Amino acid sequence: MSDVVASRRAALVVAAAGFLLLTPLHAHAQWWKRAPVDFEECADAAEKAANKTEKTAALADCNAKFAGRRKPGGGYSYYDFLQDRTFDIAGPNPTPEEQKRIDESYTAYLANQRRSNEAAQAAARQQREQREQQEQQARQQQVALRTEVERVPAPVARVPVPVERPKVQQSVTPRPKGAPCTKGSFSCEWPRLSESLSDLKKLFTPAPSKPAKKG
Repeated sequence: MSDVVASRRAALVVAAAGFLLLTPLHAHAQWWKRAPVDFEECADAAEKAANKTEKTAALADCNAKFAGRRKPGGGYSYYDFLQDRTFDIAGPNPTPEEQKRIDESYTAYLANQRRSNEAAQAAARQQREQREQQEQQARQQQVALRTEVERVPAPVARVPVPVERPKVQQSVTPRPKGAPCTKGSFSCEWPRLSESLSDLKKLFTPAPSKPAKKG
């Protein structure tokens, strides 16, 4: 944790020094009548600087001197840009105890970031493995299907077999007497046709003459 806190404080020092390097060194003279008590009072005094260069230098000095900002309801807040988080503090700058709490929070923040990154990497790795497994299964199915198709023999052309024509029934089996007759069937209509033909034959055949009686 000491290494993390040291690196964090070094980053804050570098950030504060960046404000101071934006303007010439001669602009950092004591430009207020009395020392300001917090950033807001310091910034108000900086607005009264003689020119833009001195004003920019004065605001950079205010940022370097005071880390906290006034809260509307009283007290101060400290914004830690390394965590992108705001902490409540009692005065214009964090006390040693408050700074310790901020540093511990930063250590926990780094641990959470590391766990989140590891979880994201694990999820990405799992998705990649699932995708590779699905692709491998698809390739195996294609190979199996192609092998199965190669094993199936080609269909053999079949020669049509001539169908034997049904033989014409030469004779009609007489329908048994008393058997039910199906209307329209040949066995049912034939007896009636035979009787009709017999009647016609009798009409056209002359009856034999009777011999004359002898007296």
